[in-house]
Amino acid sequence: MRKQRERLFRDRRDAGRVLAGLLAHYRDRDDVVVLALPRGGVPVAYEVAQALHAPLDVFLVRKLGLPRQPELAMGALASGGVVVLNDDVVRQARVDEQTIRRVTEQEQKELLRRERAYRGAAHMTDVADKTVVLVDDGLATGASTRAAVRALRQLRPARLVVAVPTAPPSTCRELAREVDEMVCASTPRDFIAVGGSYVNFGQTTDDEVRSLLRGAEGTPVADTTTAVLRGDAVPAPGGVLSDEVLFDLVGDAGLVLIGEASHGTHEFYAARAAMTRRLVEEKGFRAVAVEADWPDAYRVNRYVRGHGDDRDAEQALRGFERFPAWMWRNTDVVEFVTWLRGHNERASEQVGFYGLDLYSLHRSAAEVVAYLEGVDPQAAARARERYSCLEHGEDGRSYARAAAFGAGDDCEQRVVEQLVELCTSMPSAALPDDERFHAERNAQLVRSAEEYYRTMFGGRVSSWNLRDRHMAETLEALREHLDTKIVVWAHNSHLGDARATEFATRGELNVGQLVRERFPDDCRLIGFTTYTGTVTAADDWGGPADRKRVRPALPGSVEEQLHEVGGDFALAFPTAPRGARVLRTSRLERAIGVIYRPHTERHSHYFRARPADQFDAVIHVDRTTALEPLERTPRWDRGDLPESYPHAV
Repeated sequence: MRKQRERLFRDRRDAGRVLAGLLAHYRDRDDVVVLALPRGGVPVAYEVAQALHAPLDVFLVRKLGLPRQPELAMGALASGGVVVLNDDVVRQARVDEQTIRRVTEQEQKELLRRERAYRGAAHMTDVADKTVVLVDDGLATGASTRAAVRALRQLRPARLVVAVPTAPPSTCRELAREVDEMVCASTPRDFIAVGGSYVNFGQTTDDEVRSLLRGAEGTPVADTTTAVLRGDAVPAPGGVLSDEVLFDLVGDAGLVLIGEASHGTHEFYAARAAMTRRLVEEKGFRAVAVEADWPDAYRVNRYVRGHGDDRDAEQALRGFERFPAWMWRNTDVVEFVTWLRGHNERASEQVGFYGLDLYSLHRSAAEVVAYLEGVDPQAAARARERYSCLEHGEDGRSYARAAAFGAGDDCEQRVVEQLVELCTSMPSAALPDDERFHAERNAQLVRSAEEYYRTMFGGRVSSWNLRDRHMAETLEALREHLDTKIVVWAHNSHLGDARATEFATRGELNVGQLVRERFPDDCRLIGFTTYTGTVTAADDWGGPADRKRVRPALPGSVEEQLHEVGGDFALAFPTAPRGARVLRTSRLERAIGVIYRPHTERHSHYFRARPADQFDAVIHVDRTTALEPLERTPRWDRGDLPESYPHAV
């Protein structure tokens, strides 16, 4: 901590010049950003930024007061949508999540209004991996600065420096423990108030703040594209849309498709779960359909509805054994399934959990036979005989290889016969309606999966199209059966409209396209993007889960363009017409599935797309972290070592 004992400043600009002298070791460094706490901190920070030749921006902090004691802070909200809670106050006052959310949204509106008043269309400067110099005109208790420091830490600066012209010695010492460097230009022994260290301590106006921000040397000037996107962006801390934005976007739609840019990113899963909870609680959604095999997801469905033998969510997810198990056996899904079980125990209308995918060829065949055993043992014997043609190895890929060489040429006809018999000949009241529907979907899955695996080694686009058609048909059948609104979770590549991507030129379609064609006014498509971070993925199909570093997005990509906007935010295109025009041009877009190969990233993970036509909204989480598998391994814990990280494609 660096400080001088006492000094009287002429005004804030004079104080800023003195402070800049104490910060001279940061001059002419391209990793330094100066942030001011408005309004009084801006004239001080202006002089610091001028002297250091560094960009200047403001960092706002709003207190989150208790509803009945607004003077008592239960936390703070800061620029970038960062929320810091005082756990002791929240616990002692017994504040629930809904109250915290309501107060945060109220203060967020005011914070956003003030930011726009100061910055106009510009968005907050990105501070990740930067040296941040946080400046105010002085400290008394340091409460606001301490909240700002804790919020800034969540934006991952490389180094955090707090610099003030004046403060009590005790406040400087206490705050020094929370930052990398504390600079106090003056520490009066008989400190009474910040204004006591100034000859002229008049109020700083909003006009003065705007003028200083415009005139600050080194402040980046946003290009037209970035400025437009900043103007239309709405905060989405951690990837979560506020209730106001989410509900306005969804409206009365009955199908909300929420994507992900990878199958191994914590923020995508957590944000998707958080928004789904709000749609369940407030908008009447009663089903979640996911990119997972039907029988495995149906085991979870039984658990969340209070049926079956599973003791907890972790056990209910043990059906997900096929690679990649971490896609559903992870801490975020356990948390959501646990919540869903609790919700259903309290709610008058339960919410189900279902799978859309078709990989479970043998498992679904076994489920059909098991169902028939309880209804008609003779029918079960016929099903067992028909499905015997599938017995080439233990998984669908083994059947695919055998089928490629002509094995089981009559299998297609046999699985179709079984599907027809089940749907038309079995007594409708034999078992509960849900169980019959479960059996019919498994029989349909066997029919689709047999065709899918039979075409897998044919080098045809149709295998992709077969899979997505099956998922879309399953979704439509589920909607008709349940007669409810449904949230869908799957990868962006399935849920973003394929007609807006280069894959359309190859004849490929996907779930998003099919849903839009079938329900044009009753669906919403939401995609995610990220710039860098870590991800859980494998090197090859069937390989172990690794915690890998995600390379910064390629130049010319939509991810790089959104990174320039800064922070975590969303563009809801129906209410962001300028941003939609910008993102209606074709750009590179990244997709990471269960395999990530950074050395061949351009070839392996990028394609061209028009994001504003692909989705109704895009949520950008600038820096993301790897999904945590339930079965963590030493390899995953170790992750990529910095020295092994590739520096060129």
